[in-house]
Amino acid sequence: MIQVQMLKSKIHRVRVTEANLDYIGSITLDSELMKAAGILPGERVYIVDNNNGERFDTYTIEGPAGSGVVCLNGAAARRVQPGDIVIIMSYATMDIEEARTFRPQVIFPDTDTNKLVK
Repeated sequence: MIQVQMLKSKIHRVRVTEANLDYIGSITLDSELMKAAGILPGERVYIVDNNNGERFDTYTIEGPAGSGVVCLNGAAARRVQPGDIVIIMSYATMDIEEARTFRPQVIFPDTDTNKLVK
């Protein structure tokens, strides 16, 4: 059976609030954003920095709900600056027939506050 990797979840254009070099790694995200996008704690995510073109991957840690936190930790902190706009994506492997009808969860938070737009 043929399998493909498909976009599963996307948080489109949020602002980096912190970059914490003295941490073991990951990205801390507002848990409300994670839930809305269908991203789990510990899930591998890909990050694109719209300001400098960096592309890298890490894993997620839940931050306080409603906080708007988008904090890159550890080595990833060197790839961004607070204030940068990033896109956060996760992918899933599925069979090609499921992929034909699958629709990813994509959210578009307010870029200034990183809060869900109601």
